[in-house]
Amino acid sequence: MEGAGAGWPEPVVRVQSLSESGAATIPDRYVKPEAERPAAAGAGGATAEGIPVVDLSSPSDPATARAVSEACRDWGFFQAVNHGVPPELLRRARGVWRGFFRQPTEVKQRYANSPATYEGYGSRLGVEKGAVLDWGDYYFLHVRPPHLFDPDKWPHLPPDLRETTEEYSREVAALCGRLMTAMSLGLGAGPSRLQEAFGGAEGAGVCVRVNYYPRCPQPELTLGLSSHSDPGGMTVLLADDRVRGLQVRRRGAWVTVDPVPDAFIVNVGDQIQVLTNATYRSVEHRVTVNAAEERLSVALFYNPRSDLPLAPMPELVSPERPSLYSPMTFDEYRLYIRRKGPRGKSQVESLKATAVGAAR
Repeated sequence: MEGAGAGWPEPVVRVQSLSESGAATIPDRYVKPEAERPAAAGAGGATAEGIPVVDLSSPSDPATARAVSEACRDWGFFQAVNHGVPPELLRRARGVWRGFFRQPTEVKQRYANSPATYEGYGSRLGVEKGAVLDWGDYYFLHVRPPHLFDPDKWPHLPPDLRETTEEYSREVAALCGRLMTAMSLGLGAGPSRLQEAFGGAEGAGVCVRVNYYPRCPQPELTLGLSSHSDPGGMTVLLADDRVRGLQVRRRGAWVTVDPVPDAFIVNVGDQIQVLTNATYRSVEHRVTVNAAEERLSVALFYNPRSDLPLAPMPELVSPERPSLYSPMTFDEYRLYIRRKGPRGKSQVESLKATAVGAAR
C-alpha cells in the first residue's frame, strides 16, 4: 500500500496485491452499483454481431478509406488487420510488460504515479475521495511531444522494456497517421485535413497505457475499467491474445469483442467526434475481469496538440447540421476525467449541451 501523498486523496492499494492475497471476496471499494455490474440487463452482448474488421493491406485504395469511414460512423470501433506492424513486435510488447507486472512490488513502486500527470505505475483514475474503484493496475507513459518525454518514468526492468516500447510506439504512431488519412478521405476531405486539425503530424500527442487486470475472486461484482468513451483522438489497442474482456456498447447492449489474432482494435475518441461534428462517433466501452486468468492489454492514444482549441471543422458545419460543440483545448478537456474518473459519455455530452445553449 502506498500513502495518500503525491496528490491522491487516500492510500493507494495495488489491485495485484489484493488478487495475490488469496482473499475470497473483494473489498467494498470495488463493488459496482448493481446496474453497472457485468450481469446487469443488456450486459451479456446478446447480439452475435461483432465489430467490423478492416483490411489495411492497401491503404491507398479508396475502398480502404470507405471501410474505415463506415466503421467510424456506424460502430466507432473496428479491428485492423494487415496493418503493417510486425506480429513479432506485438508479442515482444506484450512480453516485456507482462515481465514488468511480475517484478517485485518494491521495483514497481519506484515508478508510482500521481494525479499531476498520471505518468508511471497506477491503480486508480480520478481523485474523488471514497470513489468506487476499478479492478486493475496500469502503467501510463508520455511518448510525444518531446517536452513531456521523461526517461526517468520508463522502467528499467525487464531490460528490453524501454527499447521495445519505444519501437512499438513509433510503429503504432505511424499506423495512426495512415488511419488519419483514411478517416479524412472518408469524410470527403483532403488526405491531410484531419491531421492538420490535430496540429499536424509533429503536433500530435502520443501516450501509452498498459492495463493489467489481475484475477478477481468475484468478477460478477466489479469491472476492470468502468464504462467510458476515450477523451483523446484515437486509440489503438493491442488486446490480450488469450483472454477476452473488452465490451462495446451497441444499441443498449454490451458486445464482447473477440480479438482477431495479430489485429489492433481501433476506436474513435471524443476529440475526433468533436472535430467531425459527430460524423464519427466515440462509443462507450468497458472491461470485465476474470476469476481464472489475468489479462493485459496495451493502448496507444493518438491525441491532438493539447493547447489547440478544437471545434467542428467548418466544412462539416451547415445550416442543416449546425456545430454541436464549443471550442475547447485537449488540456482543458482531459482535466475532467482526471478529476472524476471514467463516466460514460457524460463529458462530451456536456460539451454538446453548452454549444446548443450558446446557439439559441
